[in-house]
Amino acid sequence: MTKKDGNRYIPAEERTGNESIVYFTRDISPEGIKKAYEKVNANITGKVAVKLHTGEKNGPNFVPSAWVKKVMEDEPSLKNAAIVETNTYYVGDRDTTEKHLETLKVNGWDFCPVDIMDAEGTVRLPVKGGKWFTEMSHGKSMVNYDSMFVLTHFKGHTQGGFGGSNKNIGIGCADGKVGKKWIHSREGEGQWSVRKEELMEKISESSKATIDFFGKNITYVNVMRNMSVSCDCEGLAAAPVVTPNVGILASTDICAIDTACVDLIYAMCEKDHHDLVERIETRHGHRQLSYMQEIGMGNMKYILIDLDNDEVRITPEKAVEGVKPFKLIK
Repeated sequence: MTKKDGNRYIPAEERTGNESIVYFTRDISPEGIKKAYEKVNANITGKVAVKLHTGEKNGPNFVPSAWVKKVMEDEPSLKNAAIVETNTYYVGDRDTTEKHLETLKVNGWDFCPVDIMDAEGTVRLPVKGGKWFTEMSHGKSMVNYDSMFVLTHFKGHTQGGFGGSNKNIGIGCADGKVGKKWIHSREGEGQWSVRKEELMEKISESSKATIDFFGKNITYVNVMRNMSVSCDCEGLAAAPVVTPNVGILASTDICAIDTACVDLIYAMCEKDHHDLVERIETRHGHRQLSYMQEIGMGNMKYILIDLDNDEVRITPEKAVEGVKPFKLIK
C-alpha cells in the first residue's frame, strides 16, 4: 500500500504506532453525549468554544440543538461556553454573517452565545510539518478561547468521503473567504478544483493548526446518528439516510476517533454500509486518517472502551452487533 491509497480501507492488523483510547456508548441522546464527554473533558477549562456543524436551514440530520442545549446546561465546564462557527465558502444559507445569523435562529441555536469567528476578520496560525501549507487562515476570534470541545455529527461528505472531527475543524474553523479557498481551490483553477488525496491532506493540515493552537485543551465527541452520504451543508437536499445508527464516541485523539467511526461503518454488513463505504472510497477519504497519523495528529490504532458494559474493551464488530435498520432519531 502506498501512502496515497486513500480509496483503500486499512485494516487494523496493517496499522502501526501507538494506541489511543476511544470511548463508545450506544446511547444516542443528550445523556449519551454527556456520558462520552465526561470521559475526555479533563482539560476543557477556561473560556470554551463548542465547535459543531449548525447546518443549513431546517436540515434533518445535524445533532439537534435541543440536545446540545441540554448538554451545555448540565456540564459545568460548558455552562458559559459559546458555540463557534465560520461562514461558508459556497453560496447558501451561511455564506455571509447576516444570513448565517438568521439560519442559526431557524435551526434553534439561539439558546446561547454563537460566535461566527470570521465575522470580524481572520487570523493566521502556523501549520507545523505540513507539505501544502505553512499557515492557515482561521476565524479571527478563535484565538480568544482557552479550550475547544469538538462535537461532530459523523456522516458522509460529498468531497471528503466522510465528515468526522477532522472535517469539522479542518473546514469549519478555516474562514469562509481565505482559508476555505486555500483548502478547496488551486490558484487559477475552479472553485472546487482540489480533490481526493490532496483535499484530505489539506483538510488535515488545517485541523492541525487548530489542534496545535489549543494543545491539550481540545477534545472530541462524534455522534453516529442519521448518517447520510451527504454533509449537513446540503440541508434538505441531503441524500436519504440508509445507514443504521450506531452510537456516540469520545477521545482526546482526533485521528483515533475518526478511525474508530470508519471502522464501525466497515464492521456493518454490506447492505447496511454499502452507500457510505462507496462514498468514502470513491472520494479517497481514507487519506484523512493515514495523513493525520503521518503528520503527528494522533494514532490509527486505538482501544475501544464500551461505556455501557463495565468499560470493557470491545471490537468494532461487537459494537455494531445487533444494529437495527435505519430509523430517524429526532
